[in-house]
Amino acid sequence: MELLGLSPALLALFVSFGFMVGVLFGFFGMGGSFLITPTLLILGYPAPVAIGSGLAFYFGTSVIAVLKHYDVGQVDYKLGAVLFVVLSIGIELGSRLVFGLEALGVAELVTGVAYVVLLAGIGLLFLRRAYRLEEVTDDDDDGVSDEEIPPIARKIQSYEVAPMLSLSSGGRASLWTILGSGGGVGLVSGLIGVGGGFIRMPAIYYLIGTPLTAAVGTSLFAGLFSGAFGTFTYGMSGGVDLTVVSLLLVGSALGARIGSAATAIVEEDDVIIYFGIMMLLASAGIGLSELGNWLGVGSLDALSVVLLVGSSFAVASIILYQVLASSGRAETTARPTSDGDDRR
Repeated sequence: MELLGLSPALLALFVSFGFMVGVLFGFFGMGGSFLITPTLLILGYPAPVAIGSGLAFYFGTSVIAVLKHYDVGQVDYKLGAVLFVVLSIGIELGSRLVFGLEALGVAELVTGVAYVVLLAGIGLLFLRRAYRLEEVTDDDDDGVSDEEIPPIARKIQSYEVAPMLSLSSGGRASLWTILGSGGGVGLVSGLIGVGGGFIRMPAIYYLIGTPLTAAVGTSLFAGLFSGAFGTFTYGMSGGVDLTVVSLLLVGSALGARIGSAATAIVEEDDVIIYFGIMMLLASAGIGLSELGNWLGVGSLDALSVVLLVGSSFAVASIILYQVLASSGRAETTARPTSDGDDRR
């Protein structure tokens, strides 16, 4: 029995997967299409459809998550507007490249290889950051903070190549740095079908040099418009499966709100190492899928889906557990105070 052209198992998978990815998206300001697109590829969707649907999903979740970050003032609107322009140009070039590769019959291969390299690289970057945070001792007053601008960004900012753009965090960055970072991220977004959050947010943080919370909010803001542009580009060519995107968004609508709210409750340092591991597992999953296609072993595709979907479920579950645990501690702390007030 099928509903909307999908089996009940796929319906449940897309809704629940959307919820878990929404939690990750709202919490980290990334995560979404970088998991959706390769999963759709493994499930047998054509590359243009998987890419276009991934971008459409990213746009939908961006709307939800940006509203939450807007409420707490974690968005640099001027930087986000500049990034949107160069991201759009990069996405257009990347999408044209994808359709050219599709005509040559190598789009799936190029996309898969690009995913393996990028996800592994980002995963190692996050694990390195988690390792550096662990090196900071409890009695070190000058320890690393989420709000601290990383050394590489401070080094880049020290080279003042005009014109310079003032950031809402108080620093300044060269417009050329912003154009180069945004254009590169946009090209990758259009090529492999991601909103670009998992590379855009690190680019804003490590290259442009904004505090981490501002990098997350600004990344979401820029992705909102670039995701809309990418969705339009692929949609005009029939590259968006509205049924799949709608099911994913049903789940992510709640997940993204929970993930965004969790940033005020859960310390990112508590789960960042798990996110890095998730990236590496996702990279391994896509690599196994490509190997399975090359060797003609279908069972490797099933293992790939388990790694991709299972790793995102695990990290999102950790975040949800941390939220519930923090809420429980808050209630326990508040109860004696409430009783004392009653006695007075």
